[in-house]
Amino acid sequence: MDSEPGARRGMPVSANDSSGLSEVLAVVPAHNEGPRIGAVVRALLAQGLPVLAVDDGSTDDTGEAARAAGASVLSVTPNRGKGAALKAGFRAALDGELLAGGAGPGAAWTAILTLDGDGQHDPAEAPAIIKVWHDSGADLVVGARDYGSMPPIRWFTNSVSRLLFSWALGERIPDNQSGYRLRTRRLAEAALSSPEVGFAFEVEEIAICVGRGYKLAWVPIKTIYGTETSDIRPWSHFVSFMRVTRRARRRVRLERRALSS
Repeated sequence: MDSEPGARRGMPVSANDSSGLSEVLAVVPAHNEGPRIGAVVRALLAQGLPVLAVDDGSTDDTGEAARAAGASVLSVTPNRGKGAALKAGFRAALDGELLAGGAGPGAAWTAILTLDGDGQHDPAEAPAIIKVWHDSGADLVVGARDYGSMPPIRWFTNSVSRLLFSWALGERIPDNQSGYRLRTRRLAEAALSSPEVGFAFEVEEIAICVGRGYKLAWVPIKTIYGTETSDIRPWSHFVSFMRVTRRARRRVRLERRALSS
């Protein structure tokens, strides 16, 4: 874990802060996001949030750009997938590893906020997510995207997967794949048991939350889409998500069985 003086803006805000920001660590997984991650980090720091960027085996300057912007940086090599990067960030937060700015070993973050490092999530919406967590007492608060603003191919794949996932869990899930979310320490610890290393990790996190009977809350968010061409292949994505959905349904049953035993 890097702890260079240039990252000191990443230290927690005052413990007297009533917004809850001082209890939350922002973890930003990123792979080859050098041109974009700096702006994400700076915007989070402007909200008063300490930032841990997880550089997931990037071959560009993602780690250096995040560090220069004021984040602590955890490097994971080689590239292992978003789920693996998130779990690495969770472990660092839960273990209280040294964060730049003097947070120091033993820093007890009450919750972990995550958002993508590609600029598709607006850091200015973080306080609203944190407020819902404080007001609701939920263990997981997920930013629900506006599906109407999605490019057509993403609208199709996300809409189908959302319906399938809601059926699998037995309750309405407005957005099962949003990476903009906040979870409590106990859910982060539980999620570390997931074997998933890719996008399915975030899907299974919801299944674990529901299966354990933890409270789940939602916040409407906007998603910023660039001009890049989506590499989603509808059929392969559907087949992959069917597999993920079956596992999530099984995970919910296992969690409920464990609670009743």
